[in-house]
Amino acid sequence: MLKIAIVGYGNIGKAVIEAIDAAKDMELCGVAMRTQSLNKPKVSVPVVDDIGKLVPKPDAAILCTPSRSIPEIAEKCLVQGINTVDSYDIHSDIWELRARLDTAAKEGGSTAIVSVGFDPGGDSVMRGLMEVFAPQGKTFTNFGPGMSLGHTVAVKAIDGVKNALSITIPLGTGVHRRMVYVEPHSGYDFADIAAKIKADPYFRDDETHVFYENDIDSLIDVGHGVSIVRKGVSGKTHNQLFEFNMKINNPALTAQVMVASARASVKQAAGAYTMIEIPIIDMLDGSKEALIRRLV
Repeated sequence: MLKIAIVGYGNIGKAVIEAIDAAKDMELCGVAMRTQSLNKPKVSVPVVDDIGKLVPKPDAAILCTPSRSIPEIAEKCLVQGINTVDSYDIHSDIWELRARLDTAAKEGGSTAIVSVGFDPGGDSVMRGLMEVFAPQGKTFTNFGPGMSLGHTVAVKAIDGVKNALSITIPLGTGVHRRMVYVEPHSGYDFADIAAKIKADPYFRDDETHVFYENDIDSLIDVGHGVSIVRKGVSGKTHNQLFEFNMKINNPALTAQVMVASARASVKQAAGAYTMIEIPIIDMLDGSKEALIRRLV
């Protein structure tokens, strides 16, 4: 049985615990939270403020924290010899994060699976496979409509924001509109908050609308979706068209892919990887022979 710890206990953390509980080859061995609060999980394993306090040491840690906190947390785990899986979703910085964690992982003899989940993660595998089918062409990824966890977390981190929700609306050809609903703390200027949101890297390249909202909880729906379309050329044959669609519960799918990646992490040499570098068979539970007989 693989011993898996989680770091953080928000929507993703709760869904990861459920996915681990449903897995036959792993068990939850601990939860690490920076602050012990009323949100403390009701689990039968240790809840600590530092993953290094868990004994025995976990085989892997699934990082269920905001993207901007992941580099530091992952490094601390990796140098201790604990594999990490994260859902870092700042696309422009993924290569740099992989390079940074590759150094830490090789120092600790561990592995890091970087940017795992809904997107990046699973969608990157689909984009790669479509490009195998048609090397020449263009791929469009259209998200939503639905709640973006990463964008929502980014808004909540802005000074003066009490609660927030970011909804992604696909406009087609990979273009998106961000609908952001904000409940500000008393005494903060809403116009200033809106300007900071629009300037944030999560939002500055998209059409973004920010609205004042008194009751964010009444708007919450964690459903999301994606449509990936590629039109291109196979060899010298034109007009090849591929499309992948899904409608999902965002935390549940992200958590499931992270748990599968934790399984794969113990099968890789020391270093950092993204999902497109990991053999799919390593993410699945079962013997290689049984999986090949069933799936190939």
